[in-house]
Amino acid sequence: MLSIDSIIMKPPYDITPKIVQLISVISEKLGAINAKFLDRPSPSLRKQNKIKTIHSSLKIEGNTLTEEQITALIENKRVIGPQKDIQEVLNAIKVYENLDSYQSSNGKSFLRAHKELMSDLMEKPGEYRKQGVGIVKGSKVEHLAPPFERVPFLMKDLFDYLKTEEIELIKSCVFHYEMEFIHPFIDGNGRMGRLWQTLILTDKYPLFEYLPFESLISSDQAKYYKTLSECDKLGNSTKFIEYMLEVMDNSLNGLLSFNNRNFNRAERLEYFKSLNKIEFTRKDYMDVFKDISSSTATRDLKIGLELGMVLKKGENNKTRYTLTRQDE
Repeated sequence: MLSIDSIIMKPPYDITPKIVQLISVISEKLGAINAKFLDRPSPSLRKQNKIKTIHSSLKIEGNTLTEEQITALIENKRVIGPQKDIQEVLNAIKVYENLDSYQSSNGKSFLRAHKELMSDLMEKPGEYRKQGVGIVKGSKVEHLAPPFERVPFLMKDLFDYLKTEEIELIKSCVFHYEMEFIHPFIDGNGRMGRLWQTLILTDKYPLFEYLPFESLISSDQAKYYKTLSECDKLGNSTKFIEYMLEVMDNSLNGLLSFNNRNFNRAERLEYFKSLNKIEFTRKDYMDVFKDISSSTATRDLKIGLELGMVLKKGENNKTRYTLTRQDE
């Protein structure tokens, strides 16, 4: 019996030693993050990362709003700025806050996401283009997309590829590059490529919903576009896979260095509460926040007791704590 992998034509790419090494390193870091319960960040950290993701992805497309202005829009506050930029952010907030409503391997879901992401920003959002397009830099055509008649078939093949047994880390990179190459929409292709890569990764590794790797792309946009261009010339996505895996690796480094950041007592307690540990000791608390002293940990837990966030039983080396279950 033929497997789905033997029937579907995979997009062209090679698995290089560098890709194998990066996947191994990323897998180890994902394991370390799970072991430290960092795959379930606190509500404040989730909000902060969502703001960074939206800001960085739209900044790549020329949006001028700051993280502070995006925060205000999330909190339903009035913001002064270009109407187009505000609309882009409002749309992105809606999409990223409902990420679990989309299915990464479903073409109709993909079109619905584009419709919501580009609502009131272009004509007929959520529909594949009906005209030829190219990317022009200066006076030179940098990339000529496939004819519009082929777009539905190319995208169907790409979604079929997502159903193969290739690992998600690679599939997400390949989809991102191939979608950019096909350029299925008149506008919004870049933000859709980054959004859908996040969604593909999130299906397998939920923490990627809160990992703003877009900010690393935004910090060096020239390298992002250069890599896309190099892959166009080579006719495969190998270099883009290597590039995006490096971006993911660096993003995971940021999450793993969480304990080295300076947080106040309230922030530490809030984060630890989000881990939902059934029972723990002061040592368990210090294992999460490795940069604090035993006396600081003791004061933290004492405040937690006073605030009703934790309960205590036993004394001295037999002391155990449990988290209370009231709403945050």
